[in-house]
Parts: sequence; C-alpha cells; structure tokens
Amino acid sequence: MSLKPMSAKELAGLVMDRNEEVFILDVRAEEAFKDWKIEGEGVSIMNRPYFDLMDGVEEILGDLPEDKPVVVVCAKEKSSVFVGEMIAEAAGRELFYLTGGMRAWSEHLEPVKVGDLKDGGELYQFVRIGKGCLSYLIASEGEAALIDSSRTTEPYETFLKEKGLTLTHVIDTHLHADHISGGRRLRDKTGASYWLPPKDAEEVTFEYEALENGRDITVGKTKVAIHPVYSPGHTIGSTSMVIDGEYLISGDILFVDSIGRPDLAGKAEDWVGDLRDTLYRVYADLSNELYVLPAHFAKQSEMDERGRVMEKLAVLFEKNSGLNIEDEGEFRRTVSENLPPQPNAYQEIRQTNMGKMDPSEEEQTDMETGPNRCAVS
Repeated sequence: MSLKPMSAKELAGLVMDRNEEVFILDVRAEEAFKDWKIEGEGVSIMNRPYFDLMDGVEEILGDLPEDKPVVVVCAKEKSSVFVGEMIAEAAGRELFYLTGGMRAWSEHLEPVKVGDLKDGGELYQFVRIGKGCLSYLIASEGEAALIDSSRTTEPYETFLKEKGLTLTHVIDTHLHADHISGGRRLRDKTGASYWLPPKDAEEVTFEYEALENGRDITVGKTKVAIHPVYSPGHTIGSTSMVIDGEYLISGDILFVDSIGRPDLAGKAEDWVGDLRDTLYRVYADLSNELYVLPAHFAKQSEMDERGRVMEKLAVLFEKNSGLNIEDEGEFRRTVSENLPPQPNAYQEIRQTNMGKMDPSEEEQTDMETGPNRCAVS
C-alpha cells in the first residue's frame, strides 16, 4: 500500500460532513498539540511526537484504525511524510498526510451558502475551519461586499471570478487582533472601498471609509443595504451590521455559544460595561427574528446540518449564558474570570492591521498560527 497526500480542502470536507469519520495522527510536539488541534464531530485524534517515532512506529500500529481514513499531520508537512512512509511500509496499508501541514489547515477557507437575499441577492459564509474564523460575502447584481476577510485572499478572488462578481466593498467590523485582515490587500487589488469603524482606526496609517451609523452600504442594483450598528465592547469601535433586515453580522461581540472578550487592547475594565450595554440594550432592541452571523466559532457543534454557523437572536437570548446574567456586577466578574489566554502575537497582529508593521508572508503565517481566542470561555 502507500502514503497519499490529502489537501486541507479534502480534509475539511471529511471534518464538516457529520456522516464521515477520520482518524488524525498528530506528530507535533505535545505542547503545540495541546494548544491547537484538528477537531470535529467525526474526528478521532492521537498525538505521538515525531521525535518519539524516529526509531520506529511499531508501538503505535495497533492504535491506528482499519475502518476509517488515517491522516498524519505535522506543522508544515515534512515530518508527517516521514512518519507516514514508515507506517505504510511497516503495516502495508494505505494512509494519508496533510499537505502543507497545520499551516495549510489554518488558512483553508470553505464557502458555505447562508441563503438567498431579497430581490435575488445571495449571502455566503466563508468558514476558516482550522482557526474558527468566519467571513461573509454578499452578492447582488454582479457586485459583492466582503466582511471580515482573512489574510489569505486567493479563495475570495477565485470565488468572485467563478461567480462573475466585482468586489465593490471590503468591510471590517473592528480592528482584529487574532488574524491579519485581507481588507487592504483586496482593496489594492480590486479598487473596492475599504470600510473600518473610525474609533478603531485612529492610529491606522492608510485611508478608509468610516463604518458608522447612518452610512448605509449598498451592494448591487437590487439595493441590498447594510445598516451599520455601533456596538462597542470587544473593541471601542466594534460595529455590527444588519443585512437585508434578516441577518445580524455580530463581529466578535456575540457568538453562538459565548460572548466577545473586552480585553485585547488592555482596557477590559473600561470596555466590559460597553460590552454589556451592546448585548443587553442595543441587541435587545433589534428584531429577535434576526439570524446572528458571528466572526468566529469554537467547535463544530455550533454548525448546523448545512455547515453554517448561525442562530436566531431570540434563541441566543434564551440559551446563550452570556446573555442571561441579570446583575451587572456578576456579569463583570464572569467576564473577567473567564478570559482565555491572549491570541498568538495579538499585539503584532493589531499593529499590522493598523499599517504600522509590514511583516513578510512567512512572518504573517507564524503570527496567525493557533486558534482564535476572541470569546469569553
């Protein structure tokens, strides 16, 4: 038998399909594995560091299942090929290695259609499954707007070309700290307008359009309007958007199973009150029938049967624990006591998104490695 390559796209297809099962042999160091790994409903996983297997793989052969695909993964690819070839030779069986390793897994984007908009438009969610990031593309009458884009812009560009769309607007709901925005890169490539909340953009080194209440953004001749809603708390400028009167783009303020963290600019004490006001007053005044579309997710169970991460606002007010803390003091304590570790290189990522740093592609990849940590645990 033999060792075969499996792309991040192919692996994502297995992980996102609830009827499929896959076994992951992760050969990274234990510390890297504990920090971040491939997870999913049908995923079984085992960690055996590469250095422990250099002299042979016989001790783990009995742990590898025969009834599901086995995929060996490492940080970049080389170690998984080495281990995979030893297993294929020793066991005489077929297995796979993840091409590009966890780096490729971190950057893969999977487009999922959310639904049709009024007058013929469409809304898509791009799932960055390896990092839990979500971005959105609105299409109408040959035009498109992209919200909270990832650094790797090629998947968006390919999608736009395949659909015959012209990108007219790129929008960030806030100044991101967990990933490098592709907004400026797409603006420079396409000539699209780049929108940022002005309160988050006071230190940026480039020109932008002010994303704020009263400045609707229109996509296409069918007038799919995006209504900005100022909603601070994760950052001082965080701005949500209501699309077509049906969807609420919540950025990093509200997630399906949690709420946003207010501390990534070192101002948790100041911003936790803003976060509560946004969640308990601003969002409470919106229609409960809106579907919430967040900028991140933490686990596959937040996806529905079609692979979409979304839920009605009414359901979240009923089931999301972060929306059900009546006492303000208790809310503050709950948020402050359940903050996860800071995202990898978050200060450098913020500086890059401000235009104050210009790291190389290799450096940007390293800066983004690891899970998103934008939610209160």
